[in-house]
Amino acid sequence: MTWILITNDDGIDAQALVPMARAMGEVASVRVVVPDSERSWVGKAITRYAEVRVEAVMKEGIEMHSCTGFPADCVQLGVTQLFDGPPSLVVSGINLGYNHGLAYIQSSGTVGAALEAHLLGVDAVAMSAGSDGDFATWRAWALGGESRPMWERLSAVAADLAAGMLEAGPTGAVVSVNLPDTADMRTSRRFTTVAETGYDRLFGEKAPGVYAHEYRGTLAHRASLDGTDIAAAAEGVVSITPVRGIGTATAPAALLARLGVEGT
Repeated sequence: MTWILITNDDGIDAQALVPMARAMGEVASVRVVVPDSERSWVGKAITRYAEVRVEAVMKEGIEMHSCTGFPADCVQLGVTQLFDGPPSLVVSGINLGYNHGLAYIQSSGTVGAALEAHLLGVDAVAMSAGSDGDFATWRAWALGGESRPMWERLSAVAADLAAGMLEAGPTGAVVSVNLPDTADMRTSRRFTTVAETGYDRLFGEKAPGVYAHEYRGTLAHRASLDGTDIAAAAEGVVSITPVRGIGTATAPAALLARLGVEGT
């Protein structure tokens, strides 16, 4: 049976979750396994020593599974244990905020869930959405009920992309999609690369020896943004970026020679 596993890193109460489940349900049968609360910035973390608890809950008439673990835990359980067999596709998101550029992609629980699916042999897509305005202001609005029409519109685009992945059949693909908050079915879609980005400090000292996350959204661009996911967002188009985990990078010949690698 063809079915889609939905997860996220924004948790069971994310405004995007019900619209996503309904939109994806127009494409294929859907099952939902998500964290019980927000699990952002956790990458592909897996719970090692603590127990992970799963509870079936109803959200607006849709059965979902709430998990005490991380997004990648949700994928592990959804693919291997909770249901009769694996899904045809894992859809992660829609994340509240863009996951574009290397710094965000490697930190993202949304993308981490998609990468976990790849390790399990299931195609996956990580969906994220953002705005070109002030992020703090937009986030506060996007967390509220007034944002529901936006999430419904973006979910329709996400479902169309998921349908295309299912039609392509198993390809071993992991795709990161970033949707401008203005996107609809008419918005241009662009194949992009991951922008080379980084950031500086993430924590501020609150008391002697006590630090808290206070990232202010500043990215260091370490290469041209031409053709990247960040450039696409700036131009208001949907970016579609293949991503993959460790093992796909290359090293300059000069470095390999200095490390004593033969044939360089």
